[in-house]
Amino acid sequence: MAATLERGRNAIVIVLILISLPMLLAGVEAVSYFRNNRNDGSIVSSGQEREYILYVPKSYDPAKPAPLVISLHGGAVWPAAQRDVSRWNTAADHHGVIVAYPMGRGITPAWQMMIREPGMPRDVRFIADLIDTVAATYNIDSRRIYADGLSNGAGMAFVLSCALPDRIAAVGMVSSALLIPFEACANDHPVPLIAFHGTHDPVAPYDGGTSWVKPGTFPSVWSFVAAWGRRNRCAPNPVESEIAADVSRRSYHGCADNADVVLYTIKGGGHTWPGGGPVPEWFMGPTTHSVNATEEIWAFFRDHPLRP
Repeated sequence: MAATLERGRNAIVIVLILISLPMLLAGVEAVSYFRNNRNDGSIVSSGQEREYILYVPKSYDPAKPAPLVISLHGGAVWPAAQRDVSRWNTAADHHGVIVAYPMGRGITPAWQMMIREPGMPRDVRFIADLIDTVAATYNIDSRRIYADGLSNGAGMAFVLSCALPDRIAAVGMVSSALLIPFEACANDHPVPLIAFHGTHDPVAPYDGGTSWVKPGTFPSVWSFVAAWGRRNRCAPNPVESEIAADVSRRSYHGCADNADVVLYTIKGGGHTWPGGGPVPEWFMGPTTHSVNATEEIWAFFRDHPLRP
């Protein structure tokens, strides 16, 4: 009888363990996810606490000024997602770059692409304050501060080129989601641009028009980049070249202040970061690996410091 009771107790213990194990594993996974995706810094800007992730490579030498890249997430995602999809940390390790991933505003974080509101727009002020904060702790090369972004973040990078052309040396835009006209940028200061966009982008159509994202009309990528070429006073005839079977390159040269303008067109590409981390293909479309956007962006940034 005692043996039977003991076996019964053991069976109950085993059942409880089997029931609890998935919950324990889920809890461990949740803690791990939170740890890997949480922001690690914050500042007060325009009276509001704003968060960010900062990555400093092990090769950082305080005696040597380091470049700083501000990498901006898309709408309704977060800094860690931008870090993982762009893989800027890997590039930072290779090239000695400090990378900041700031966070937009709202429950579903996004960047407010405001250019003409009175005073300095809050998101622009946040980026300016973030640059000051990083530069107060690390030896940052003031001539090599750059901004890039994905989707809504790419739109914010455009805003920064207009609002902070005396601080942002060059801009990278990937799958840019722009619902403001180029003419909203009243500043004609030449700023180098490198852009990537897929022809099958379901969010920000390559040829312009509307999508399910929100009301408004997107400009065509070609016309937007051509307008940037005019802003930079580039030669009127861009150079076309084939990079891969699914990637072509359009380059504007002879620009004022060496402010080149380059567009990579991804044939069949989706709303994704070329050469970057995985995203749901059924939702965002395919990601090409024929070109690595982050490496190309860094090579472009490296060649375009802020002009004196």
